[in-house]
Amino acid sequence: MGSYILRRLALIIPTLIGIMLINFVLTQFVPGGPVEQIIARIEGQGDAFSAISGSGDMGTQMTPDAGGGADKYLGARGLPPDFIAELEKQFGFDKPAWQRFLTMLWNYAHFDFGQSYFRSISVVDLVLEKMPVSISLGLWSTLIAYLISIPLGIRKAVQDGSRFDTWTSGAIIVGYAIPGFLFAILLLVVFAGGSYLQWFPLRGLHSDGWEQLSFPAQVADYFWHIALPVLASTIASFATLTLLTKNSFLDEIKKQYVVTARAKGLSEGAVLYGHVFRNAMLIVIAGFPGLFVSVFFGSSLIIETIFSLDGLGRLGYEAAISRDYPVIFGTLYVFGLIGLLVGLLSDLMYVWIDPRIDFESRET
Repeated sequence: MGSYILRRLALIIPTLIGIMLINFVLTQFVPGGPVEQIIARIEGQGDAFSAISGSGDMGTQMTPDAGGGADKYLGARGLPPDFIAELEKQFGFDKPAWQRFLTMLWNYAHFDFGQSYFRSISVVDLVLEKMPVSISLGLWSTLIAYLISIPLGIRKAVQDGSRFDTWTSGAIIVGYAIPGFLFAILLLVVFAGGSYLQWFPLRGLHSDGWEQLSFPAQVADYFWHIALPVLASTIASFATLTLLTKNSFLDEIKKQYVVTARAKGLSEGAVLYGHVFRNAMLIVIAGFPGLFVSVFFGSSLIIETIFSLDGLGRLGYEAAISRDYPVIFGTLYVFGLIGLLVGLLSDLMYVWIDPRIDFESRET
């Protein structure tokens, strides 16, 4: 197992470099970079995108002539070339692209992600500032999905084909079919002061004056604020996990060792939880890290935006819009590294749950 872990760890390096290289190359062809953003703001046009869509010669897109200085930017025609050159030097664009990429990789290897272009804060501090919101959504959504889906999936498998199985399957399909953002809006309208009830707050993770509350009151206030966002982000993963649990149990129940255990006179509970549970839950439990990462990184943007939560999803979106490259590439590097490590962790959980699995014996 040790050599398998070493091989997987060694593969992380080229995989991560490939991820960074592809995204770095793509950004070289995207208009509205940091220099264009600064020029657009100086010209009073808000951002580079409104300038590009505007009329006249004041747009900030690059001209076909890729010469140096201010000639590259239409919006820079009224600005001194020395000022444009200073901006390029400040952002590092006075160097060739390959040199900037290698420098970025060297810094990232030492976890030096630099500072945000448009915020007076380091990328690490910025990520740490936004992390609690996304962790709250990802962790609680994953835990609630497991706590509900596993018992429900087991009961559906045991009562396969019954009336209970039929109507719960219908409810699960409906829940899976509803987009997360639409369900979030529905929750806001119904329970957060829309057209009906006002049971929950509209935004944030805590109320004003939260620091002055007692600890039990702080905990209650936190769960009061996080209830609707967590419910909205849980709906899709809950449906998938329930059906996965049911199908996994059905596959195990039909195997010969279950028939043998029943023939020996074991009770249904002993057969189900003493023999079937461990084998059936292998894929469900081992998938916990992957599910958490998918909820953590995948569904946070829309949920955070709808509920006005300032987390990593909104941070990534705002960084992409403003072309804040240190934030974009810094978070991409960290999240890519976490995703690759979680993949390895999932394999190790398979082995931990069922020692019969031996990844090392596989051909590489």
